[in-house]
Formats: sequence, structure tokens, C-alpha cells
Amino acid sequence: MSSGTHSHNHDAAHGHEASHGTMKSYMTGFVLSVILTAIPFWLVMGNVFSDASVTAALVMALGAIQIVVHMIYFLHMNTRSEGGWTMMALIFTIVIVVIALAGSLWVMHHLNTNMMPMSPEMMKNMP
Repeated sequence: MSSGTHSHNHDAAHGHEASHGTMKSYMTGFVLSVILTAIPFWLVMGNVFSDASVTAALVMALGAIQIVVHMIYFLHMNTRSEGGWTMMALIFTIVIVVIALAGSLWVMHHLNTNMMPMSPEMMKNMP
């Protein structure tokens, strides 16, 4: 009787299908994260592109890819675990990230275009 109860409790505790990462998967995620951090740093600090909008677009794209890498390798999100709910969370996160990135770019663009141009002499006289 107790072996049946123990088996049932063991299954209840580990009944979800989410895989826990291996050392190899964590190292893969870590290496990808470092690469996806180093490339934008190099793009900005090395002034690789003369057009700042190209650099900004690449940094944003690599940032979005890094979010997906974190969700897959560290949060273990896939289509099989938790009955598909983690995939819904992934889709929701992607939608929120797209809204946040697009909104940030939109606000920064309009702030830049709507700012009143100032000469250095005007800047010196400001409080």
C-alpha cells in the first residue's frame, strides 16, 4: 500500500513535462548570451556603421534574439511543457517586447525630431 502511495506522490511531484537543463544546455545558453552581448557592444564602441539607425536596428534585433535565448535555455520554455502554456507565455512575451521596442524607438525618434535646435551659446545661457 505504501509503495503505491509513494509512487503516486513521486508522479505528482514530477508530473510536469518541463525538462531541467543539463550543464551542456546551460553552457550553450551562456555562450550564446555572451556572444549576443559582445556583438552589440562592438558595434557601438567600434562605430562599425556610419548610420546610427542601422546600428540601433541591429542592437535591437540582437537584444530580441537574446531574450528568446534566455527563455529557451534558462527558462526551459518549449511547446511540450505545461500543456502548451509556456508557449503562450513565450508568444505573450514576444508581443510585449515588440510593443516595448517599437514604442521606445517611436518615442526617441519623435523626441529627436521635435526638439528645438540649440546652438552652443544658447546652451551656456541655460540655468
